[in-house]
Amino acid sequence: MSYEFTVTFSLPNAGGDPERYLDALFEAGCDDALVGIGQAGLIALDFEREAADAVEAVRSAIADVRRAIPDAEIVEVSPDLVGMTDIARLLGCSRQNVRKYALSTTTFPKPLHAGDSLLLWHLVDIASWAEKSKKYHNRVGPRLLELAAVTCRMNLELQLARLPSDVLVRDVFSKVGDNDKEAVYDT
Repeated sequence: MSYEFTVTFSLPNAGGDPERYLDALFEAGCDDALVGIGQAGLIALDFEREAADAVEAVRSAIADVRRAIPDAEIVEVSPDLVGMTDIARLLGCSRQNVRKYALSTTTFPKPLHAGDSLLLWHLVDIASWAEKSKKYHNRVGPRLLELAAVTCRMNLELQLARLPSDVLVRDVFSKVGDNDKEAVYDT
């Protein structure tokens, strides 16, 4: 099966020329990726990788990049966060329809971020909702749902690893007695 995803890395020498890694990436097995070097200190690889499952696709891509650039650090894996435009494109409907669902449908996933002009969701939540929907169940395939779950989990673990070790969600929830902690630890 084929999986399409992007992995963004920070380069060991942020001021160096990222083009120097292109041949090494190709030789390490990243010939199935488009490489983006437009942002200083970062390199993004947009993969279309064949693998038995999403975990193996992402794992093997990261291993290939690390063979070529051993000190590169993962910044993020996508697809993960989506806005209304992304959701509308995925579902084949208008942004207005997405907004209507977000504001009036109790079964629609709650946004991860609800700013003044920006709403963001994890793709895995939207894909899961679409799979259960009578109207949109054919718009999202099982591979996208599987990949979205993998990329979401990876990004969450990357974010947790960047936090100081003395910051524990469990401690916060224990002090406020919030029932939301059950959701965190049941997953």
